[in-house]
Amino acid sequence: MNRRLLTILLVAFFIAAICTFLVYRMVQNRVTARPAATTGVVAAKMDIKLGTILTADNLKSIEIAGPVPPGAILVKDTGTVVGRGVISDLYEGEPIIESRLAAAGSGGGLAPKIPLGMRACAVRVDDVVDVSGFVTPDMRVDVLISGLPPGAQNANEGTVSRTLLQNIQVLSAGTEYQKDAQGKAKPVQVVNLLVTPEQAETLSLATNQARIQLVLRNPLDTKISPVAGTATSNLFADPNAPAPKPRTVVATKKAAAPQAFSIEVMNGSKSSEEKFASPGGHQ
Repeated sequence: MNRRLLTILLVAFFIAAICTFLVYRMVQNRVTARPAATTGVVAAKMDIKLGTILTADNLKSIEIAGPVPPGAILVKDTGTVVGRGVISDLYEGEPIIESRLAAAGSGGGLAPKIPLGMRACAVRVDDVVDVSGFVTPDMRVDVLISGLPPGAQNANEGTVSRTLLQNIQVLSAGTEYQKDAQGKAKPVQVVNLLVTPEQAETLSLATNQARIQLVLRNPLDTKISPVAGTATSNLFADPNAPAPKPRTVVATKKAAAPQAFSIEVMNGSKSSEEKFASPGGHQ
């Protein structure tokens, strides 16, 4: 055999052996490597709606590798979760975070979600003419009212519409059933708004005195803009009509009464008094 060819084959065999050995060591290290440490946390076993009181049937444990999400509840603390209300929707397999639960003993429903100093005010709206059907919790809305202003006798005097409240957070939206005049149940759209006590008083008056409509706004738009109300008469005003000219009122001065003077005329032993008008006047 050619000596040169034999040398090349030996070198190739030596290189292949080294590569095989390195690959073997890498695979062996990977197989025998210690598995990453995991932490057991409490998660939702199913989709859980806002206001639900958690039970053991709603919960399951999952293993998380690496850092645990802030506020996550460990499996050993599962007992502290049972009986607490959910203040934000949870989804299947999602780790339960402390901030998504109401305080222990506060119950369920909407109340635990109301911050201190605020109020939840229910507003009945008409889903035919407004956007209540598209309102979901945590959206922001403006509250508009329309009706006859105080002192108006009939609708001919003009309905007025104005923006009552701006940038109000929606707590919940849904359908309630109320009885009509015949005693039959009918669906009513109700939206709960997060307001201050003063705003709650304003909404209470508006609910009884005017028609309420909600207007959606961008949640990033938090600016409160001054908005002037409008009246029905403005809808039919001609935008091209010239503005009425101001009426000039000319003040007229009353003619001053003519001043008179008197002259005493002596005729012998007799005297008389004659009156004359001032120059420029009338006698």
